[in-house]
Amino acid sequence: MNYKKLGKILGKIMILEAILMLAPLAVSLIYRESFKNILAFVIPIILLAAIGFALQIPKPQRNNLYQKEGFALTALVWVVMALFGALPFVINGDIPNYADAFFEIMSGFTTTGASVVSDITELCRSTLFWRSFSHWIGGMGILVFVLIFIPESDDGSSMHLLRAESPGPQVGKIVSKMKVTTRILYLIYLGLTILEIVILMLDKPIAGYEKDQFFISLLTTFGSAGTGGFGVIPNSIELFNPFSQYAISIFLLLFGCNFSIYYLLLIGKLRDVFRSEEFRAYILSITAAVGVVFLSLVGRFEAFSQIYTTEEAFRHSLFQVASLITTTGYSTSDFNVWPMSARTTLVLVMFIGAMAGSTAGGIKTSRIVIAVKGAYVNVRKLINPRYVPKVKFEGKSLEEKTINDVFAFITLYFFLFLGVLFLLSFDPVNGQTVSVISDAGAYTVKHGFFSNFSSVLACISNIGPGFETVGPYANYSLFSAFSKVILSFTMLLGRLEILPVLLLFNRRTWKKI
Repeated sequence: MNYKKLGKILGKIMILEAILMLAPLAVSLIYRESFKNILAFVIPIILLAAIGFALQIPKPQRNNLYQKEGFALTALVWVVMALFGALPFVINGDIPNYADAFFEIMSGFTTTGASVVSDITELCRSTLFWRSFSHWIGGMGILVFVLIFIPESDDGSSMHLLRAESPGPQVGKIVSKMKVTTRILYLIYLGLTILEIVILMLDKPIAGYEKDQFFISLLTTFGSAGTGGFGVIPNSIELFNPFSQYAISIFLLLFGCNFSIYYLLLIGKLRDVFRSEEFRAYILSITAAVGVVFLSLVGRFEAFSQIYTTEEAFRHSLFQVASLITTTGYSTSDFNVWPMSARTTLVLVMFIGAMAGSTAGGIKTSRIVIAVKGAYVNVRKLINPRYVPKVKFEGKSLEEKTINDVFAFITLYFFLFLGVLFLLSFDPVNGQTVSVISDAGAYTVKHGFFSNFSSVLACISNIGPGFETVGPYANYSLFSAFSKVILSFTMLLGRLEILPVLLLFNRRTWKKI
């Protein structure tokens, strides 16, 4: 293990996090918050900068990184960022318990959006900004950003870092140079972010929040871009005007696309976009899910004297499918009380997720397509032993290793899912009753198997809200500190797609080479 090289890169990340914390510090100063709130960011900034610069002093004997080192470093970076990123919440007292604060910021960086905050109105502006800004940072990936500035290696070290942090079964460069690739990715990301802010600002302000329109638009966009989902005002997106709800829905779906799609559009290769199997499968999944949920709601859904009009049923269907398939977790209505067919559809899209190479979580559409094709080929081979298996994806024949990797990922995903679900079964919260107040009215729900099931699914797929006691109008504060730590690392497993986190905690990874 090349400890000095790892330390050097980790130090750069810590310095970068210190620089990024200047943004919420500026927000604290602009809104003239208390000295305690200002100090909440000053202290971590000093600590990060001091440790970061100290890690730059030792000179590594070799500058290259092996694949296992790149993967382990990626997971370590995210853990360290969360450990320091949680400090402002504890220092300013908004989330005084460190386990809760760690859960909150890990949820932010991994773009999960699961929260332990019961009343968002009690949080100061700088805390609200840091929570949502962490979504934007984690959406594209912190190491992807760093790769813009560090020298590109000829030995593939940069590619190991990109592979470890980028979601999907296949990761490659858009163009030949890694730095150019990462710059293109971030320019597209930044461009879409700015565009959404502008469009949300065109809508009339939310009633009661006229003076905060830019602040709300900015933070909501951070959550959309990173497909994170931390709310800025009570009840997530429910209070937004229909125009903004439609706009956010569209941008969620755009951020759920593979960013290479936008590069193809920029260079005029429109046909290649529609030739993409994953893109077509993504659009088909969204269309089918919206159709099923819409038919479940329109004209027939009534809960607590609430009936949707045709337009409302379509808008809520589109929004919730867009929000959950892109693993964002925003909500415009309490889907916890929707008909079983609608809720089952939402659970299915939570598993699937959006496209590889996007900011979304989940298993990914590409893996689902490859797994289905791989299973079909295996069945054909059983029927006809002479059949020569050939799985094609995006017009190319896939290597057997790629197919096996997809099956291995899905297997690991469900084994870890069941493992975390088993651990949550020991939490004292099981059996407790929780009161929920939503747009559908007030009701009580008992924390049971489906609450735990949806909690694990929401965390490992980086979605945020689940069902029942962790539904869109509830939170994760009821869990014990042990469960919150377990769920925090479950979020990390989902965001980094399992292997980097497993390598981080493998004893053999840290042996000297």
